[in-house]
Amino acid sequence: MGIEEYGGGQGPQADVLVVTTNDVPGYRVREVVGEVFGLTVRSRHLGSQIGAGLKSMIGGELKGLTKTLVQTRNQAMERLIEQARARGANAVLAFRFDVTEAADVGTEVCAYGTAVIIDRAV
Repeated sequence: MGIEEYGGGQGPQADVLVVTTNDVPGYRVREVVGEVFGLTVRSRHLGSQIGAGLKSMIGGELKGLTKTLVQTRNQAMERLIEQARARGANAVLAFRFDVTEAADVGTEVCAYGTAVIIDRAV
């Protein structure tokens, strides 16, 4: 797997900054827009479940499931950014992921945080 297959996050030229911190050094929060989130639910296909079951007997990374989870998290984050942008925010603070099982048929991934408008501190 290449690095793009098991990693995520924003590129250097993002128009909506997303951080896990409550503030951004060198910036001040001008306005709190409110909570934003991006949600997706992915089902596991039979092939990956069989492969994961076999791999769990001998140990090691479940690369197919890892790749699926990365894609799922990235999709949830993209939806969060779209929502923040649509509401006029240029940053999301206190960004987090929440991952849960969805009715035993898939995995729910929710990306959430606080949309804000930030300005460079003077």
